[in-house]
Amino acid sequence: MPTRSGPRSHEIANASSPAGRPAARLGDRARAAIRLRHLSRRTEDAYVQWMQRYYEFHERRHPGALGPDHVTAFLNDLAVRRGVGASTQNQALAALVFLYREVLGRDLPWLAGLVRAKGPMRLPVVLSRAEVQAVLNALSGAPKIAATLLYGSGLRLMECCSLRVKDVDFARDQIIVRSGKGQKDRVTVLPLAAVGALQTHLERVREAHRGDVASGGGWVAFPEGGSEQACPAGREWTWQWVFPATRTYVDAETGQRRRHHLHQTVLQDAVRRAVAAAGIPKRATCHTLRHSFATHLLENGHDIRTVQTLLGHHDVSTTMIYTHVQRPPAGRVTSPLDRRGEP
Repeated sequence: MPTRSGPRSHEIANASSPAGRPAARLGDRARAAIRLRHLSRRTEDAYVQWMQRYYEFHERRHPGALGPDHVTAFLNDLAVRRGVGASTQNQALAALVFLYREVLGRDLPWLAGLVRAKGPMRLPVVLSRAEVQAVLNALSGAPKIAATLLYGSGLRLMECCSLRVKDVDFARDQIIVRSGKGQKDRVTVLPLAAVGALQTHLERVREAHRGDVASGGGWVAFPEGGSEQACPAGREWTWQWVFPATRTYVDAETGQRRRHHLHQTVLQDAVRRAVAAAGIPKRATCHTLRHSFATHLLENGHDIRTVQTLLGHHDVSTTMIYTHVQRPPAGRVTSPLDRRGEP
């Protein structure tokens, strides 16, 4: 896979130890510990960046020489001076907990006592069925098919962009999501209305893949921990991306000419433009399509546990948020203002 190096991670890597001796490249140790636990690349980059910011905040003092007051000061600065949200503050805390426990090997009691920030509960933005259709009608090409799966299968943005051919099961009308949030696999529905367009799309992708192979390319990156250098399966059709990028690149470690999957910003920009073109006055994003999938399932009479399974939620309480935005089973609630003429 491409070589990973977080922004300016070399600075924390060269931090001095508390005793003044050169540290054993703390940034490299952090990345090695993260990969050993098979965390995602996005998590790796985020954690190393937070460690770097923590290191710089305390004037480049080695984290091993710092304690709970220093962690608290850093988190307070994020909330008060920088105004970050609760989820961002908690991500920073998670990175520092990982640094002390897994990298420095210091399972300190005060780590468990740190209070995690609580954000306000916000109701998700949900589109009506007509609004979803209007957004999809305003899209074209691969972004339209991808957005169709965001709504029709309830996929997260990156789950959709990184979907592989082998995980679309047309025979059983289902999609297998590999290493979703929390590194969990799950199965969700493949909408019958999307099958025709998806199969036609895959025929075009396969033809492009044949061309890549004929020209010496056709490789894709394997999942985290895969032995891609020794395994020729990286050129096989089943491992290819459902939504490949338009450009190829040469991997620095293997020398293979590869295609990455569709970058998430391509789909995000396309959906944003489609929402505007449809004239929908809501702050709708790619994730709004997933919210709409869950809400509409509940409105169709599916039970909350089924929706939880399809979404891949660890706790049903997360799924319960959609009960607050679904239409009542009996239909629209009539306002007393609309009944003012009655006795």
